[in-house]
Amino acid sequence: MMINGQSVSRETQERLEHFVDLFKKWNATTNLVASSTLGELWSRHIADSAQIFQLSPKPQIWVDLGSGGGFPGIITAIFMAEFGEGWVHLVESNRKKAGFLRVALNETGARGKVHPVRIEAASAVITNCDVISARALADLDLLLEYVEPWNRKNENLRCYFNKGRDYEAEVQKARGRWDFDLLKHQSSVEASSVVLEISHLASRS
Repeated sequence: MMINGQSVSRETQERLEHFVDLFKKWNATTNLVASSTLGELWSRHIADSAQIFQLSPKPQIWVDLGSGGGFPGIITAIFMAEFGEGWVHLVESNRKKAGFLRVALNETGARGKVHPVRIEAASAVITNCDVISARALADLDLLLEYVEPWNRKNENLRCYFNKGRDYEAEVQKARGRWDFDLLKHQSSVEASSVVLEISHLASRS
């Protein structure tokens, strides 16, 4: 199996397929994603999530903010299972979605834990991490505000954020409050989208 032009092991493929089956069942009663995008589950949601891990494919401690239906957090945790190391902390305050995420982790054997707390409170529960991810959550300026508590504890922290065609305006706005190094990775899924890789974050205030 290939995702974004990269080979995926049979074990990971089976985990992803099981996740898709679970997702479709839960989405019928819990609004995980818009029903209009269900037909694009592999090409849109899973591939878009997988490219995050594929940018840094090694066992690390991740925090996934606003995990929702599991993108990219569950997908990252499934890939992590192949290493037998690393961990993904999924932050999701919606109880129904958090319930789905727990089931998905348990049934796929993915490496992670769900934290049903608000993002603003998550750093008190999850003390350290190497990487932070978020997809379709908030504009960049607010995301960096969420990230700051972990950034203060780890000067080597890296963040990966999926962003659409308006990302340049978000970057310009964020630079009004923050200094940071930025790498723009062209999305493997959508020509007008990118993955923003941010490091060395520092507040200007």
